Amino acid sequence: MKMLIGAAMLALCGLAAAQVTPPEVARQQQQELQRGDPPRWTRPDRTEAAQLATLRKEINAALREALAACKQQGAGANSDCVKEARSIAQSDLANARQIRLATRDMSRTFETSGK
Repeated sequence: MKMLIGAAMLALCGLAAAQVTPPEVARQQQQELQRGDPPRWTRPDRTEAAQLATLRKEINAALREALAACKQQGAGANSDCVKEARSIAQSDLANARQIRLATRDMSRTFETSGK
């Protein structure tokens, strides 16, 4: 029984130690937070080519997330989950121009609260 309690305490200590951020990393994080977001994060894509490039990045990122979710489910490389994720990504990439046109005006903000 003492051994079990000791093992549990050791595991908890290990988890607590894993949560500590080294001081040099904490300082770097604080400096980055003070500088704010890089301008490229808030600068809109002005050209169609830039918008399509961003859309392709987003489609590929969504594919990576879907494949990671499939992997967590224990799905193999030939599973239905993986096939569906790849099929959706291929369809989205093939229709990227139509998707861009459909979402082009969604970046505008409209007041809908009635105030």
